Amino acid sequence: MNLNSPDPAQGVAYVRAASVASQHPAPKSLQLTCTYFLYLCYGPYMAHSSLTPNTLSAASLAGELRISLGKLTRRLREQAHPGDFTSAQKSVLLRLDRDGATTVSALARAESVRPQSMRITVAKLEAMKAVSGAPDPSDGRQTLVDLTPSFRKTLKETRAAKEDWLVRALQAQLSPQEQRELAAAMKLLQRLADF
Repeated sequence: MNLNSPDPAQGVAYVRAASVASQHPAPKSLQLTCTYFLYLCYGPYMAHSSLTPNTLSAASLAGELRISLGKLTRRLREQAHPGDFTSAQKSVLLRLDRDGATTVSALARAESVRPQSMRITVAKLEAMKAVSGAPDPSDGRQTLVDLTPSFRKTLKETRAAKEDWLVRALQAQLSPQEQRELAAAMKLLQRLADF
């Protein structure tokens, strides 16, 4: 790799080669290698850009946060019985759990999809016995879709399994002081989530 004339394509090849060289690459050493490469390639350009140390620190924190939250989410999913739901179906199920019964057209608006697409999603969920429809008491022409009682029970059990694992992980991996620090950080994470 020619470091005097950095080429991002060469950098990608270098990082891939470093990953392939070891069956179990050390994430920190790979991260340092990538950071060093990016510094060599883009350091001169960044010196003249609008990036400040605070911006770089926030960008680094954002990347670390995304990776950590993604990994934690995957670990939580492993604790529950895996379902055969697509991401669109999961989104509808979570919305119904949070907001209660609603019409297909209201679901479509909330999920920013066409009503026809939402009808297909709801029909598949009905076939899986996760949701059911009932006439709207205030307007008999409308059908309200809601979670079935059996699916609500499954959802509750799944959440309990995830929370049990998380409690055990918190107790095993974090000291009482670290748990207090995490509790304080939760307020910051909630602010980010509500942004």
